[in-house]
Amino acid sequence: MWDHEIRVIVSTHAILAASVFVATVLPVQIVPGFSVYGTHLLWIYSVSGAVTAVSVAVFWLLGISPPTKKHTLGYKLSRLLRSCLYFFLSCLFYHAIVVLYGAPLIESALETFSLAVLLTSLTTLRCLCVLGPNVHAWIRVFSRHGAMSVWDTCLQITVASTVVGAWVGAFPIPLDWDRPWQVWPVSCSLGAMIGYLTGLVIAPAWIHCHRKRLTYKCK
Repeated sequence: MWDHEIRVIVSTHAILAASVFVATVLPVQIVPGFSVYGTHLLWIYSVSGAVTAVSVAVFWLLGISPPTKKHTLGYKLSRLLRSCLYFFLSCLFYHAIVVLYGAPLIESALETFSLAVLLTSLTTLRCLCVLGPNVHAWIRVFSRHGAMSVWDTCLQITVASTVVGAWVGAFPIPLDWDRPWQVWPVSCSLGAMIGYLTGLVIAPAWIHCHRKRLTYKCK
């Protein structure tokens, strides 16, 4: 059971990592002058869109999302609308947090909101895919010993590594190095992406190393 779960996680994370790579490389062939630094906002939305589309497709195909008790079209639409609302509210939440940590309130507002969209695509979206629009389940997973499956553990690790990566990425901004990656919010978004990709690698590795001590029931 453990080997099967870990193989599925590794395959899923490999697909997600590949989506980031494609979203970074493919626009170079299509959009003139595209680059991670030169057209950074375009890169952010390219990666966010790719991760969103692939995450929704992969987790839906795997059946990771909690089953719905109702199968009516109205209930499914309501669930979809709530998920979209949570996604938007998460963007506003991240935007507010980044501003409170020192980002310009009005100047560079588009850049700040774009970073919030990226963070939401890498963190909140996965919560929606794994747990659905259920805030109580989110609180449970991120509380101490709240994981009830390997997917919950992966969620904890990837979200934490993404947020920490974005936070660490802010450190070089005030330094007087005059590098293109110090322009707001390049280093934070790159830090978030590096943290996200690191989490995709660490999560299955950590589960594999600690599988004998994990006591929750696998889905």
